[in-house]
Amino acid sequence: MKENLGQVGSGPRSALYPPIEPFRQQLLDMPGGHRVYVEQCGRPDGAPVVVLHGGPGGGCSPGMRRFFDPKRYRSVLFDQRGCGRSSPLACVENNTTWDLVADIERIRVDLGIERWAVFGGSWGACLALLYAQAHPERVEALVLRGVFTMTRAELDWFYAGGAGRFWPAQWRAFEGMVPEAERGDLIGAYHRRLFGDDPGEQARFARAWAGWESALAVLDPGEGRGHPPSAYSLAFARLENHYFSNGGFLEEDGQVMRDMGRIAGIPGRIVQGRYDMICPPHTAMALHEAWPGSQLEMAPTSGHALSEPEISAALVAAIDGLAL
Repeated sequence: MKENLGQVGSGPRSALYPPIEPFRQQLLDMPGGHRVYVEQCGRPDGAPVVVLHGGPGGGCSPGMRRFFDPKRYRSVLFDQRGCGRSSPLACVENNTTWDLVADIERIRVDLGIERWAVFGGSWGACLALLYAQAHPERVEALVLRGVFTMTRAELDWFYAGGAGRFWPAQWRAFEGMVPEAERGDLIGAYHRRLFGDDPGEQARFARAWAGWESALAVLDPGEGRGHPPSAYSLAFARLENHYFSNGGFLEEDGQVMRDMGRIAGIPGRIVQGRYDMICPPHTAMALHEAWPGSQLEMAPTSGHALSEPEISAALVAAIDGLAL
């Protein structure tokens, strides 16, 4: 699942650091024909932390730099395969969870980092957990937000009508894009259109896919919350649908929870919106209970998005409190 599409941390209660410019930007060639955009901010000799954005397909934004004290941290942000400033845009070939896990390791090695903290939200939280389980010796700590673990139950909640019971008008618009006979599998129905031969149809269904998620990202969307830009929507919708159609390329449903023993000794901070409609809180609670090294903070009047003021403040406090 994605980060929100609005300005990160723009509210009056924002606890974020002032705007930060990267001290280095580069494109790294990855196997399979992909080039991945990587930027570094803060202190070149600071405590390293890698940022994993949501989606799949959400990309990083300048606001994500502002969670890390530039006098203390060397923050590494990158756009995952097929999105943001990485290329080819919206490409799903050679684009799986395990390609991304391998990319994170390649970035670490390229930058000469021995161990780092990992910061991720939504799909980024899932990817952070999978990376840590694959390479626990490289992870100092985890800071997660809006927990998602790529289970069938989580996908069914959002794409089979669970969340739609709370947002019925938006749900009817989303499912109404396809004939009634196909509504028993909306991920599959959208897949056929997003990967069909008609560019116009691709664009329409991409906007609908991204718009459904955007509508539910914050607790109070307000009247001015519109649809995400077309170019963003196409990459986001195609990549997210590609991953969800393949169960995240995991070995089995529930793999993240199955392998929590691998990171039992890694400290973690979990920040979860109490009213998160995209990634409901019970998953964060289950993760916390399965992870002895974790702390869980529920943001009492927040939804899913990184920009929710309570969530922004809690994440900055969690990162500032890391013993790195």
